[in-house]
Order: sequence, then C-alpha cells, then structure tokens
Amino acid sequence: MTADEATLARLMAAAQRGDKAAYRQLLGLCSGLVRRFYLRRLPEGAIDDLVQETLMSLHRKRDSWDPQRPFLPWLAAIARYRWIDHLRRAYTRAEVGLEDVFGVESGEAAIVARFGCDTLLAKLPEAQAAAIRVTRIEGLSTTEAAARLGQSESLVKVNVHRGLKKLAAMVEEDQ
Repeated sequence: MTADEATLARLMAAAQRGDKAAYRQLLGLCSGLVRRFYLRRLPEGAIDDLVQETLMSLHRKRDSWDPQRPFLPWLAAIARYRWIDHLRRAYTRAEVGLEDVFGVESGEAAIVARFGCDTLLAKLPEAQAAAIRVTRIEGLSTTEAAARLGQSESLVKVNVHRGLKKLAAMVEEDQ
C-alpha cells in the first residue's frame, strides 16, 4: 500500500470510525514517512524515539483531524512540533563548565590559558582588545560594552570583528 494523501486520509477516516486494522496500517505508513522526515534533520540515534513520540502524538490528536482537510499537512505539523520539542530539549540541557569540557584538572592550566589569551590580546590595538575582553570574555552585550567602553554599538561590533580577524591570522601564522 502506498503512503499517498488519498490512502492516508481514507485510513485515518476509517481509524476514527474504530477500524483497528486501518489504524494499524495507517501507523505503519506514517512511521515510514515520519522516519524519512527526521532522517534529513537529526542524527540516526535520535530518530527511533522521535518517530515513536510522533506516532503517540498522532494517536493522542487523532480525533482532531478533520476528514474534510488534507491528512499529510496535519501529520507534517505534528512531526515538525515533535522535532522542535526535541531540539528544545537538546539545547536546554544543563551547562557544563569549561573544566569539564577541556579536562582542566588544576588551576595551573587555566592560568596558562589566560596568560596566552592576554598575550594575544596585547598584540591588538587597545580598542579592539577591550571590545573583545568585555564582549567575548566577560560576556557583556554589545549595548553594555558600548556603555562601558564609551564607544558606539557599531564601533564595538567593528572592533570585535576586526580584532577577532587579526587574532585568527596570528594563530594561523604560528601553526
């Protein structure tokens, strides 16, 4: 059986009337469609769980589908919402400290890294170095950095951009 609009709509309408066999067929066809949708958007390991979540959402929302409307856009909306929920969960995990990421075991490595950073920043014009320190190291917004440095927001952005470009060139020269 093909997973085209007419077939899926017919199976969904039958499932809404209580036809268990039609519902089983519908879920099988939808599973393949949803899997292909996620294959282009997610790593392989996350797909199976998300397909199941999507089919569960389809099950919970099956009474909301209107047989007078197309089925595929309705299914695509459910899959898209489950995908967005997955992305939100993936990107809102607890933040990990730099020590955990880079395996810094003592303060010595952090001191060496800070010294290297300070050495590189000292080679830049002061306005660029200051803009990079307050925006990239201290984490201030462009507006906050402009107020602290007495520069316009545009100038802060330009100084950061030019400074980072020079730093990248310096690092590449050393390699």
